[in-house]
Amino acid sequence: GTPPGYWLGTGIAGLGDGERQVDAGATVSEQHLRRLLGQGRDPITGAPLGLPYYHRPTVKERVAARIDQLDQELRPADRTAAVAQIETEERERGTRRVVAGYDYTFSVPKSVSALWAVADAGTQARIVQAHHTAVADVVALMEREVAATRVGHNGVAQVATRGLIATCYDHYDSRASDPQLHTHVVIANKVQGEDGKWRALDGRPMHAAVVAVSEHYNALLADQLTRSLGVAFEQRNRGADRNPAWEIAGVPEELLAEFSSRSAAIDAEKDKLIAAYVAEHRHQPNTRTILRLRQQATLSTRPEKTLYSLAELTEQWRRRAGSVLGQDAHTWAEHLLASSGEPSPLIRAKDVTLEDIASIGQAVVERVQAKRSTWRRWNLQAEASRQTMGLRFAATTDRETLVGL
Repeated sequence: GTPPGYWLGTGIAGLGDGERQVDAGATVSEQHLRRLLGQGRDPITGAPLGLPYYHRPTVKERVAARIDQLDQELRPADRTAAVAQIETEERERGTRRVVAGYDYTFSVPKSVSALWAVADAGTQARIVQAHHTAVADVVALMEREVAATRVGHNGVAQVATRGLIATCYDHYDSRASDPQLHTHVVIANKVQGEDGKWRALDGRPMHAAVVAVSEHYNALLADQLTRSLGVAFEQRNRGADRNPAWEIAGVPEELLAEFSSRSAAIDAEKDKLIAAYVAEHRHQPNTRTILRLRQQATLSTRPEKTLYSLAELTEQWRRRAGSVLGQDAHTWAEHLLASSGEPSPLIRAKDVTLEDIASIGQAVVERVQAKRSTWRRWNLQAEASRQTMGLRFAATTDRETLVGL
């Protein structure tokens, strides 16, 4: 019920054989994905992309190998004890899995999903285009600043790549069938170094930059939608354990609540887990523990997916929105866009004074200091994106110039 995947990233230029190539935006087939992620091969030619995925023995295989090495002269009781010890040790070690790729999920704010769900086809297309453009800009940033591979003995040196190979999949709804426009960007763990050889991505920066990448996407999307639709954004509180959200001005909280069934279920379960924690430990959990409990609540309340066509979902969403808004949802969306007023002015990086830059920088450092005992570049980058969310930039390059990307 969702569109097929499409290719993204400059790393796709290294795929194919000269006659058959991979083009950005072209459809990703099942065979493409099976070859690339399942086998580590060129999705077009089937040729291996560097070394094959390393087979890591399972717990069962490691246990069997160690048992075979036991002294055959052991007494039955000693052998039983030795086998039990081996099984315990190997279970504790677990099994390291081969990383075939990294799944980044870019989801628009709830107010954007709500407007997209009930608006006319033209507005829907412009929202999706703004979302796709923001995703593409973020992937380009990752290629410049995040993606790297390692060379030399034990990967001693980190080196640049020729770009990322990404497959993108658009989805429209949450597991609770609420509107949730989002795209899964699956980045293959196969990259070409600058010498042309295929290697694996260095996973450490891929994980370290996750939050900063997410915050940068949010900012770029807001810029795109202001430029495309003229909407303004405002900051809204989401609770003590979550960062504030930036939503489209004029979209009421009642509509966001109606379309947040999944979040409501997660929050209810999180509150139960926090209460149980307090009863056991006699004190409130810290921020890190609350985040862990929220993740636990997210998994424990996760329902099975129910598939509906977009037409069915749109009909449901407009009916539900109309009940909350007290008017036809389609008409409400038209009025919102017509009466948005003056959005935040679009600015260039050069329009921001040195005094303002110094003030933003100080706020970034103070905020990061208050939240963390240690931090690195990407923690600062994430906070810089948050601190500049109230500014609407004329181009992606202007935002990235100011933030320092």
